[in-house]
Amino acid sequence: MLKLNVKNETSRLRAVVLGTAKSNGPTPKLEEAYDPKSAQHIKAGTYPLEVDMVKEMEAVANVFKKYNVKVYRPELIENCNQIFARDIAFVIDDVFVKANILPDREEELEAVQYVIDQIDPEKVIRPPEEVHIEGGDVMPWNNYIFVGTYRETDYSDCIVARTNIQGVAFIEKTFPHKKVKSFNLRKSQTNPRDNALHLDCCFQPIGTDKAILHKEGFLEEEEYEWLLNYFGKENCFIITKDEMYNMNSNVFSISETVIISEKNFTRLNTWLRENGFTVEEVPYAEIAKQEGLLRCSTMPLIRD
Repeated sequence: MLKLNVKNETSRLRAVVLGTAKSNGPTPKLEEAYDPKSAQHIKAGTYPLEVDMVKEMEAVANVFKKYNVKVYRPELIENCNQIFARDIAFVIDDVFVKANILPDREEELEAVQYVIDQIDPEKVIRPPEEVHIEGGDVMPWNNYIFVGTYRETDYSDCIVARTNIQGVAFIEKTFPHKKVKSFNLRKSQTNPRDNALHLDCCFQPIGTDKAILHKEGFLEEEEYEWLLNYFGKENCFIITKDEMYNMNSNVFSISETVIISEKNFTRLNTWLRENGFTVEEVPYAEIAKQEGLLRCSTMPLIRD
């Protein structure tokens, strides 16, 4: 049996699901793109190639091996993008929550069924149909659960809005012992520089008391200010629009002192090292073209 345990974003990682880029399928047609960044690269002819993305993901798998982390990979589905394991499910405490994702991604969940089979069935839940929620919007942080959402009236027309207010209410109801804090995110279907697809595209806690933040990702300034005050200005690394576009907030913590980051994130990686972190740099720029990065492609199952 797998005894799940995830109470925050940074405790020492012991087991994780890492997506796969194998048999990723042909470059999607423009009308098949789910987000403005993928669309941009499809148009420009720079959409990432499977061979490059497989290499990038192997680099991450090797870092996990170095730190003795047990890694599960999804079973292979022919011609299916299975990179973003974080979208399909997430763990809070010892509960495995299946996400209600876009319907044509349902088979991605089936590909990790062999992992789910090792979990106590009473600890596996699926929200009701009207609840939309994806793992990229959900961040357990000790007594808190931070949740990204979109509260505007055009939610249903907005394919880049992934977690609705019913999703926030579901988390509150399911984890009543936690303080749930939601954040209204800026969405754009056309401009990737104005689109915070998930909360982890504009914010992520690191270490024990620090955070990476992008102000413009938040629609309500006071919600951004709340985070700034909660972590303390001096503990926050504020990223620019270009850094947000390149996914600088989407790194991944193996522990409170070790972070996997993209090798081109020069300014961030320098700051992390100056603040005492060990930075494991990997190439991930091709995967970033699909508006997701390291946190998006990992789903932690057990942290100490």
